[in-house]
Amino acid sequence: MKGTFGVGTKPSPPAPPPPVVDTSEVAKLARIGSGSFERPVLVTAPPSDTHRVFVVEQTGAVRIVRDGELLSSPFLDLRDEVKLSSEPGLLSIAFAPDYAKSGLLYAFYNTTAGNGDIRISEFRRHRTDPNLVDPHSERVVLTIPKPWENHNGGMLQFGPDGYLYASIGDGDSGVLNPPGFFAQRRDDLLGSILRIDPRSGDPYAVPEDNPYVDVDGVRPEIWAYGLRNPWRFWIDAESGVMFVGDPGNARREEIDLLARGQSGVNFGWPCFEGSLAFDITATCDGAVPPLLDYPREGDACAVIGGVVARDERIPALAGRYLYGDFCSGKITAIGVESGQVAASGDLGLVVPELTSFGVDTLGQIYVMSLRGEVFRLDPNAT
Repeated sequence: MKGTFGVGTKPSPPAPPPPVVDTSEVAKLARIGSGSFERPVLVTAPPSDTHRVFVVEQTGAVRIVRDGELLSSPFLDLRDEVKLSSEPGLLSIAFAPDYAKSGLLYAFYNTTAGNGDIRISEFRRHRTDPNLVDPHSERVVLTIPKPWENHNGGMLQFGPDGYLYASIGDGDSGVLNPPGFFAQRRDDLLGSILRIDPRSGDPYAVPEDNPYVDVDGVRPEIWAYGLRNPWRFWIDAESGVMFVGDPGNARREEIDLLARGQSGVNFGWPCFEGSLAFDITATCDGAVPPLLDYPREGDACAVIGGVVARDERIPALAGRYLYGDFCSGKITAIGVESGQVAASGDLGLVVPELTSFGVDTLGQIYVMSLRGEVFRLDPNAT
């Protein structure tokens, strides 16, 4: 059979469950903002800004919560530019590491062109109003045509190396093309994690140590590939580890891992869905198994990749990776050692229609609901 994880002809069986660690009752949910949001999908903050958090709304606006109060005017308003549907929209933003000086930030959104083509654009803070983006400052960095409107990926994050990482879905769940048709094709950018330098080149540069620089027929922007719809990933600044949440097709949900500096990894879609074989006719050279996967059973339906906890107020979660599920709304914390899950625990918290996680400058963690609520994880006094 083609596309195995290693030597042999059978996919890797699901890993045995890790030891359960009791992380229930260490945190509680505290709602933020003085009003509700429209389909919130990310919370982030500029480096060193301890007073404001920025809430990305899928409908096309970015709202500011300053010292607990929701400001009336949007920081960024792309509602007239964004294609909004079940999956497309304004999906994330990332502030440049030197935002305080440069005023630069980057947005990932679906345009109204084609089937919601992906656009990553640079914007600049308004010259006189720090709570506003200059509406005329957009510079398009990267455009990716979409075969269909779903499976966009949608995450942006600057890594500790100063480069911009972006997650791109495979572009089609099987409407116009077979599932995973683009995920193993490295001559396009679909189904991949990208790594670029948006501050150099025209309109961007590719770092010289990307794995496919000067490889014929392969896009050099690709950092990892073989992904279905990597909606959310997280690079932990302390360890350098990248966690990627990749929703499955029908049977398994998976979390993938890239160690510090690791690149060129093939995560195996569509040969595999989690640890199970999916398309035995496909070829996925050197595919690696996920860090963990779980069955789509009961109230579980789609993994939501999260963040590594570094909030000093909640030491019981220090260094643990948090993730959730859209349908169950449950939040799980795992400990990872030597690239393996060493412990797992349920936080005992439920966020209905959980869409995403976020972190502010202080390391405080946020969780969003598609219904319009944004919560902060606070220490539970009990």
